[in-house]
Amino acid sequence: MHSQDREQALAKTAVALMGDCNVLPSPENYELFYVYASGANAELTRIIGEMINQNRPFTPSALAELRALTEQRAVKAMEEVGAGISGMLDMVLEKLEAAGKHAGDYGRTLSEVKGGLGGDQSPAGLHKLVDGLLGATRAMEERTKNLEGELQRSSEQVSELKVQLDDVRKESRIDQLTGIANRKAFDAEVQAAIKDAAETGDALSLLMCDIDHFKSFNDSWGHQTGDQVLRLVANCLSENVKGRDTAARYGGEEFVVILRHTGLEGALNLANQIRSTVESKKLVKKSTGDILGRITISIGVAQFGPADQAETLVQRADTCLYQAKHTGRNRVVGEAELAAQPQTDAA
Repeated sequence: MHSQDREQALAKTAVALMGDCNVLPSPENYELFYVYASGANAELTRIIGEMINQNRPFTPSALAELRALTEQRAVKAMEEVGAGISGMLDMVLEKLEAAGKHAGDYGRTLSEVKGGLGGDQSPAGLHKLVDGLLGATRAMEERTKNLEGELQRSSEQVSELKVQLDDVRKESRIDQLTGIANRKAFDAEVQAAIKDAAETGDALSLLMCDIDHFKSFNDSWGHQTGDQVLRLVANCLSENVKGRDTAARYGGEEFVVILRHTGLEGALNLANQIRSTVESKKLVKKSTGDILGRITISIGVAQFGPADQAETLVQRADTCLYQAKHTGRNRVVGEAELAAQPQTDAA
């Protein structure tokens, strides 16, 4: 089966299972059941399988525990790689300790030969000393050669483990559905960005983005199309964000962008650029080629202030987003505009 056919089959299975199990069709829950259908996480597959066979309800708390299990998988993988590196280092230290002992033995042999050469020696005695020295030297050479080979192999294995560790770390910080940074990565990056801005005095801004009428796409066209919408918006963010900045999926249909060295005016310009880019895209149903419409997003923009922490910066950006959503959608609202006008109550 081709990769695309397999993905479609897994997606259909996941959606069908969610319906059978009366699970709310959210992107987070869909990811759980897609992973279950794929069998990529043995522990998750086992637990969900047992719940289905035993007709146990998928309550919100149970689903939250299952999502935590997928995060624990990455933690466990990191622990396994770390244990591998620790074990490898222990083995290397053991080999080096043994090499030190052999070197000490060889040194004592040299001292004994030197002492023997100091007195009168018969030809037979000298021959015996030389034979002993040659034997000890050959043995030392062989041990050194073996140690070099073992250290080389250990070095290669450590390099492989480091690559695996880097891969696990990257995977733990990537949103599986959209391919951009996840909430965990955002939380860490925004703290680092705030720390740098506070120390250097450089500007820092935050965009909070939300897909307009996202629920209607899911209700009208199904969750596969909803996932396509999420990936489309994520791609638009990636296209417009520089290397020093971070675009992340905040949760559900919400995204965030951390803009280092960028003040409010520059952030507003970029936000409108992103909004325009998203609006210009056509959403096409892959299975039929039908054009389903255009996507729009609303964006709130806030700039870091001296008294800010991550929570207050996110809260202000979210308040701006709220205003954008409730004053027409498909627009950008910055905190300066927010301060200049009364907020609109939710409809």
